[in-house]
Amino acid sequence: MFDPFGDFATEGYLRNFDKEKDLEIVKIAEHELFRAQLPIALDFLAKRKRIEYADFLEVHRILFEGLYPWAGKDRAEILPDSAVKKGTLYFCHPRDSRLAVSEGLSVAQDKKQMEKRPGFVMGMFAYGHPFLDGNGPTMLLVHAELCFRANLSVNWLRTSKQAYLDALTKEIQTPNDGHLDTFLKPFVDPLIPRENWLQYVSVLPGLDGIDAESDVSAGYADPAKSKEFQEFERRRGYRLEDPPPDDPLMDAS
Repeated sequence: MFDPFGDFATEGYLRNFDKEKDLEIVKIAEHELFRAQLPIALDFLAKRKRIEYADFLEVHRILFEGLYPWAGKDRAEILPDSAVKKGTLYFCHPRDSRLAVSEGLSVAQDKKQMEKRPGFVMGMFAYGHPFLDGNGPTMLLVHAELCFRANLSVNWLRTSKQAYLDALTKEIQTPNDGHLDTFLKPFVDPLIPRENWLQYVSVLPGLDGIDAESDVSAGYADPAKSKEFQEFERRRGYRLEDPPPDDPLMDAS
């Protein structure tokens, strides 16, 4: 059981408001909240002139504030010294979540780049993994809006969820190899009108609330875990750079 706070026995899964311990019940609640809050989140994104990291956090808050008291807060704020991994796959250090997501957003603001690299953008969002839970629905919703602004869409109905997750895993492991761009290329379609969006986003992969493998948390102070993380980063071979001081992404908070 994913228990980064270390208080599952008394506070339930990730300190949800009901202190529920049954993960299946919590995931069903997540999915129902997503469906209920979806129109509000879509309207919020549509009104943003430029989507920035703060907007990414706000979408998560809109979707899940009815379930988690920390909704809309990233790992850097909540658990800055805890590593999160899924199987052998490490997500970025909490301090780098903003950098990873912002890098994806920066690429996506350029419509030509978004057309060429929708998988890279998604991979940066996934590697950033800003939240303890609810990352999938949040990043897929933001990604769908960014695709819309680039006059394209991804036809998720024609994809296999497992094949997508396999490509996403490879993208996180080796982002320089274009795994997810290659996977998504056959499924890139023309723009979907906004009036059809509710139907479209309801079939996005990963929204059923079920993960094949649970996250695991460990402190970076553990020498073995720290070494394992550093080795994963070395193999990954992609360095996140701080944006220039005048980059508007740095002003989002």
